[in-house]
Amino acid sequence: MDFLNDLNEAQRQAVESVEGPNMIIAGAGSGKTRVITYRLAFLMQQGLAESFELLALTFTNKAAKEMRERIEKIAGAEAKSIWMGTFHSIFSRILRVHAEKLNYTKDFTIYDSEDSLSLIKSIIKELKYDDKVHKPKSIQAQISRAKNFLIDAEEYKHKYVTDERTEVVSKVFTAYSARCFKANSMDFDDLLVKPLELFAAYPEILHRYQHQFRYIMVDEFQDTNYAQYLITRRLGAVHENICVVGDDAQSIYAFRGATIENILNFKKDYPDVKIHKLEQNYRSTSIIVNAANSIIANNQNQLEKNVFTENEEGDKVKLIVSENELDEARKVVDLIREQKQVNSFFHKDFAILYRTNAQSRSMEDALRKGGIPYRIYGGLSFYRRKEIKDMVAYLRMALNPRDEEALKRIINFPTRGIGPTSMNHLLATAAEWKVSLWEVLENAHKAGFSVMAENAILRFVNMIKGFQGAAQTETAFSAASYIAKHSGLLQEFHSDESMEGRSRWQNVQELLNAINEFTLNPEDKTPTLDSFLAEVALLTDQDEKDKNEDKDTVSLMTLHSAKGLEFNSVFLVGLEEGLFPGMMSIGSREELEEERRLFYVGVTRAMKKLQISYARTRNRFGSFTHNEPSRFIKEIKPTYLQPMSGDMQRNILQKIATTPMPQRRPGVKDPEPAPVGDFVGDDLSNLTNGMRIEHNKFGTGRVLQIEGREEDRKATILFDTKGEKILLLKYAKLRILPDN
Repeated sequence: MDFLNDLNEAQRQAVESVEGPNMIIAGAGSGKTRVITYRLAFLMQQGLAESFELLALTFTNKAAKEMRERIEKIAGAEAKSIWMGTFHSIFSRILRVHAEKLNYTKDFTIYDSEDSLSLIKSIIKELKYDDKVHKPKSIQAQISRAKNFLIDAEEYKHKYVTDERTEVVSKVFTAYSARCFKANSMDFDDLLVKPLELFAAYPEILHRYQHQFRYIMVDEFQDTNYAQYLITRRLGAVHENICVVGDDAQSIYAFRGATIENILNFKKDYPDVKIHKLEQNYRSTSIIVNAANSIIANNQNQLEKNVFTENEEGDKVKLIVSENELDEARKVVDLIREQKQVNSFFHKDFAILYRTNAQSRSMEDALRKGGIPYRIYGGLSFYRRKEIKDMVAYLRMALNPRDEEALKRIINFPTRGIGPTSMNHLLATAAEWKVSLWEVLENAHKAGFSVMAENAILRFVNMIKGFQGAAQTETAFSAASYIAKHSGLLQEFHSDESMEGRSRWQNVQELLNAINEFTLNPEDKTPTLDSFLAEVALLTDQDEKDKNEDKDTVSLMTLHSAKGLEFNSVFLVGLEEGLFPGMMSIGSREELEEERRLFYVGVTRAMKKLQISYARTRNRFGSFTHNEPSRFIKEIKPTYLQPMSGDMQRNILQKIATTPMPQRRPGVKDPEPAPVGDFVGDDLSNLTNGMRIEHNKFGTGRVLQIEGREEDRKATILFDTKGEKILLLKYAKLRILPDN
């Protein structure tokens, strides 16, 4: 038990309190990972649970791997048997065991967001809708949001269709669900929805896992959605030894369906919960911690905590004011050079964080001209490159030939005589026969293809069946090597002598290297092709971006991508009203508080130095806007701020302190309509889809969808001049209008 001596008193109490419901509120940089790791090791060392009786749900696969390695050092190799991973990886594992109960096979394919979008585009085209009006990405988001609230296509059709727009969503949703099932495929949302369906239909399976998992831990609980919340609650219903860990001040994923109410209302769900607060920050200087506290104090909807540090006071937060984005980028580069010299920092000690990806261009140009190496997170990751997607599609077909998206991707690549005419006939025949595309291919002689196309199809079918045999009998690497060679992909890329062709060939070789490393990994007891593909399919953005973390480069990324990372010196750029916070969030307290939490996350990434920057003018959407400093700058106590030297910035703190908060978009472009004015809101208990409403800032609009539990009902509203917004009804001030 000596390892517990590494903990402070609050951390130790959180580790040793293992019975019943527990909530650990972990402030930024407070040693959360250590507490989770030690808590699991403590349970094993005390003999309270076998390793396979522990369920630990993490935000990324990388976090799970690091925690497991730490536990092994304390508790030994038995830690390998802990059920630890992301929600998606853990429940895909459970689904593969019980897939037949839901009429899938254990080799079902997992569609990533690109596969899902591709299928939705195909369905929109087949249903003859205009994809300029009914945008595939918008429909994909609405289907995902419905699934996160456990609304299936049938329920959506009967409860949520109110106009032409929702009717189109409903028809696409219905067809999409049917096609995924026919293709023996699940998307990421299904990996959360299907376990709940499984547990509802087969109580004995739920009973098995409820009794197996004696202790449950959930990391980053503030980022869970409704489906994840419900899964956790169901599994923990027997023992109720459930411990959630998180920080409501870092809840920034509402756009992905995350529900901050899950952590805010945990005490209501478990009245006898023991609450532990990890408030000591070990990451940042005292100035940075206090500046962050002064920012987040402006949010009303939060759990009470007092984050502090015993670290050195450090430098004040440097405020950079620039004439435009080019001047801003130049000043950032100059400061990076200066700090490298004065503080002996490496390039990898620096991060430049921004609200939107579009802001990276001026920074990239300045870094390039300054000869400073950099990398951008959020670019095209390795597994999303075309040649890798092509190769992975062949591997997927070897395991699940019913995989429609994989089949469409590779049926005529490399070219083998199955062109657009044959493909259209294949799709039409599958729809007519109501079977998968693969079943049509297997029966091509009955489908009316031309002789030439039928022969090409026969060769393709025989090739895929050969790949199936290799996948079933060979290791992952042997099977993949065989498939790469006999599919013609390696030859296709090798024969392309262009720079791009050589790069694609090298990337496929790198994929084979990755599969070989996976095969040789002694920790994996079953290094088969299906286990490799399952691992690849479940990689998160965080897992992808951490691959090259040891390279000495300045990091550029959005604030959302920065979650979980830390740097010696951080630059937060573009702190202008209308950009951060964005105009779309200014009128809603709920959305504004999420923007503030995002700023808080950015600030708390800094360990030693923090710089925030705004430009007086910025080129946006093809024209220059004149900007006011973000309200978030004003929310930092002046005692923690230090303007850069120079005449232009001499009195900047005084100006910021006396400038009123802007209420509309700065500049002359896109003038705001006059607000409706203040009024008493109506009782919204009877608000339903399709109703016309009025909001004091956004004007008039129509309710598209209402979702959520009674106390947390949200309305998606399409405003006439402001576009689509989501409002929390208990805070929204709305007036119900007669529908003319």
